[in-house]
This record gives sequence, C-alpha cells and structure tokens, in this order.
Amino acid sequence: MTHRFSLRVYYEDTDLAGIVYYANYLKFIERARSEWVRSLGIDQAVMKSRDGIVFAVRHIEADYLSPAKFDDELVVETTPEAVTGARIVLKQEVLCGGDILFSSHITLVALSDTGHPVRLPADIRLMLH
Repeated sequence: MTHRFSLRVYYEDTDLAGIVYYANYLKFIERARSEWVRSLGIDQAVMKSRDGIVFAVRHIEADYLSPAKFDDELVVETTPEAVTGARIVLKQEVLCGGDILFSSHITLVALSDTGHPVRLPADIRLMLH
C-alpha cells in the first residue's frame, strides 16, 4: 500500500543555483509521512494526548539521485516495509515526472512522553499493516 503525496517546489525550497536544497527533501518526506498516517485514520494529536505516544525518526538512509528545481511538481511515495511492536520501517521516494530524485529508508519508533521507546497500541499497529 503506497501512499502518494503531491507538492510543488517553491522558490524558498531552492538554493542559489535554483535547485532544491538537500535538507528540504527531509521536510518533503516528513509532510508525506504525516499525510500517510492521517490517511490511515491515525490522529497523532489524539495518540499523544490519549496514549502519551509520539513517533520519532530513529534512523534514516538517504540517496540524492537527481536535483529537483524551482516549480517542479513532485510526488512523494511512502511505502511501509515493516511494522513491529514499537517500530515502523518505511521506504520514501521523491519523484518528478516518474523519475526518482531522492530515495530513503526511514525507521520510526514510538516514544513515551518521557522519551523512552514503547509499544504501539494494538489498534494503531493494525492500521499500519
């Protein structure tokens, strides 16, 4: 189940050369992850207030393959690869016109409000599968 999130590159996303500044890809995939979770019916604000649980990035591997430029229309594809008790592994790619510009593997963990790893509630795990 791959989720697709569309966005456009704005001037503020680019550097002096007119290409997307490398750190902005991390912002793009973060937005896409938030929309993916929302599309599954998971309300992260409720999860935090009800269960005291938040998602945090534990590990990321990123490959910058080709630059995006000002005014490009991009699509971020988010594909879950593994869900365990307290961990989610995702593949995220940023594409332009079908070409992969950026590819990443992200490991998310569930953390308590004290910052310690915790198991995801069963209902949330089921939504992620």
